Amino acid sequence: MMAFHASALDGVARNAALPTPLLLRLLAVEGDSGRPPRDALQRADLPEPAVAAILAHPDPGPRIDFAMSAGAEPAQRARLVDDPSPGVRAALAYGPEVYDPRAEVAPLPDAVCARLLDDPVPSVRTALLESPHLAPSFVASLAAYHRAAARREAVRAWEVLAPGERSALLADPAPEVRRAAALRGCRQDVHLTAELLRDPQSAAEALRRGRLLRADAERYVAERTHLPALAENPSLPADLVERLAVDPDEAVRLAVSLRPELDEEQRMAVDFTVGEFDRGDGVQWVRDGLADPGVLRRAATSAHPRLRRAAARSPHLPPDLLRLLARVEDPVVDEFLGRWHPDTPEEVLMRVFARFGGTFSAWIAETHPHFPREGLAARYADHPDGNHRRLAVRDPAAAPALIERLSHDPAVWTRQAAVRDPRLPLHRLREALHVPDLASSAGSNPALPEGDMAAVLDRAGVPARPTSRPDSLTARR
Repeated sequence: MMAFHASALDGVARNAALPTPLLLRLLAVEGDSGRPPRDALQRADLPEPAVAAILAHPDPGPRIDFAMSAGAEPAQRARLVDDPSPGVRAALAYGPEVYDPRAEVAPLPDAVCARLLDDPVPSVRTALLESPHLAPSFVASLAAYHRAAARREAVRAWEVLAPGERSALLADPAPEVRRAAALRGCRQDVHLTAELLRDPQSAAEALRRGRLLRADAERYVAERTHLPALAENPSLPADLVERLAVDPDEAVRLAVSLRPELDEEQRMAVDFTVGEFDRGDGVQWVRDGLADPGVLRRAATSAHPRLRRAAARSPHLPPDLLRLLARVEDPVVDEFLGRWHPDTPEEVLMRVFARFGGTFSAWIAETHPHFPREGLAARYADHPDGNHRRLAVRDPAAAPALIERLSHDPAVWTRQAAVRDPRLPLHRLREALHVPDLASSAGSNPALPEGDMAAVLDRAGVPARPTSRPDSLTARR
């Protein structure tokens, strides 16, 4: 296939108005004709004939793409659990790769995960245990599994495990399982902490989270070993906290300044430095309390930039705290609010777009449901920056003549946005199908007539009729 035909074809593959007969033509591509575009395989709400065509495709590549589709229902993807290709089963086991932090992926049924966990191919089992989409009930069920790697993952469900299951993991015959369990259990157990401190692989984390004996705390302070981790420890005696608050190491002082028991006067008395883009991800007590109103209020109302940034990661901020953080005009706070909160104000989203234009952070802000639409044409159609001119296309009041003008804009991103818009006059839309940097956008325009979509498939060499093939997976074994 020629490159620009493939580009138009990719656009048609993700076109929301693509009729089922043309979708089935795309899904039937194989052999010398190439393979179905990924956007066709990973569309949401695929009709049953399309799902069946994908499951029966002789090339494992399309089945892998479908196995990792965030648009497919778990029950649809689960039909690949007996696929003859280990690569397909591994893709199913890991699940979709999702880059939008607001997107939620429903997990596969526990019974399907159990079958994948018993797969004879190690890569399939490993992919399942590394998946970020496992249901908590399934993770907890791994505590009694016969393979150590699975029991180690069960520690992720520590809070919901029964006392007997926790004890069994702490006494597990596999050292990696015992270590993982001890690192969770040490938060309330000085003996587990003391044991972990003897292990170089776990000492730093045990100092950060474990319940400490005073003698151990004093020893590590005196030896100046893992001091930034120690400075975070919730059980560190108050006099040692005071000593570390004036430590010559800036990282140690910063860790002390973030401790939850400090009041604002004590916190701001610590000499700490926070960089303009320090993200605050590591403030564990705030991360653990992102749904706790008390924790959020203490962090959001603090003068400490790291705490405000940590609070901004919460989708549960009440309206008054959301308004408070929106007035801070901290670039990291703004970015986090745009990424995580469902009610982020328009002005915050526009600040993120203006500051981070062309980046993933700007895309997250622009795709937020509260990103403004009305009035953008008047404000931005003639803006000196092409990325801002692109916003004019979002305005529901933008006239077709403006959309056509923007489809000729010097900035490629503005031209592409205009060409995707259904208000674009048909003659310009058809013209754009043959312009290399606009073909994909034109193909995705829902106003593109069915006949033009079919013509794109014809020019790309997509067969007019599906190639005959076996109807069942067993025929590929």
